[in-house]
Amino acid sequence: MLPADFGSLEPFGDWALATEPQRYARRLASSMAEMQAFYDAAFPLLEPALAYLDAFGLHELPEAERNLLHLMQSLVMVSFPVEVWKQPRVPDSGATWLDLVTEPRI
Repeated sequence: MLPADFGSLEPFGDWALATEPQRYARRLASSMAEMQAFYDAAFPLLEPALAYLDAFGLHELPEAERNLLHLMQSLVMVSFPVEVWKQPRVPDSGATWLDLVTEPRI
């Protein structure tokens, strides 16, 4: 599912989601313990993953590399809840919901 150098992230493969709404829904459905475990495993590999992915054209990513990219995008999605808010939802936002109108295409 992932490039060999990033095999330690295989247990978090369910975070390799293709769209922002999917990643956001996964974040909201996750406990802080789940997000913390994912963050702790993935954050140290963020820079190596980005350096590795830079060798590929965005539109020519093989499946394993695309999964790695999506995993790193999910890492960004959980970073604020883990580092700052200590909860999955944005604090003091009530029932606010924001739909993304367009997404980058890969």
